[in-house]
This record gives sequence, structure tokens and C-alpha cells, in this order.
Amino acid sequence: MANTIMNIRQELSEQVGKEVKLTAYESRNRVIEHTGVLSNTYPSVFIIDLGTVQDSVDRVSYSYIDILTGSVELQFN
Repeated sequence: MANTIMNIRQELSEQVGKEVKLTAYESRNRVIEHTGVLSNTYPSVFIIDLGTVQDSVDRVSYSYIDILTGSVELQFN
């Protein structure tokens, strides 16, 4: 499992600076979509700067576990 997380982190590190569409499945009926730029990766989280201010939020962060479990999906343009 740790090897998979390291692979996800490595793949995202190679995509820093690229535009991304993020889909987050928050709960059973709540899906949040953001478009922005992958600004940075850290050992436990990655940060996306949003292109437009939505609900007064200009950046979001998620953990690599969110991608592994399928609660977050990323599509690079």
C-alpha cells in the first residue's frame, strides 16, 4: 500500500504546474468539482490553486489516500 501511495505522489510531482480538473465525492449525494492548477506536492498532501474563486476558496488540498480510495479523481488537460 505504501508503494502505491509513493507512486501516486511521484506521478503528481511530475504534473506540478499543469491544469487539472478535480472531482471530489464528499458524501453520498454531494460531488464537488474544481478546475485549477496543481501548485505543489508535499509528503502527505497536494495543493490545487483554483482558477476561479468558488465560495471564497482559492485553493484546496487533498491527501494521496483520497486518490487511492477513489474519493478524489483528477483529470489533467
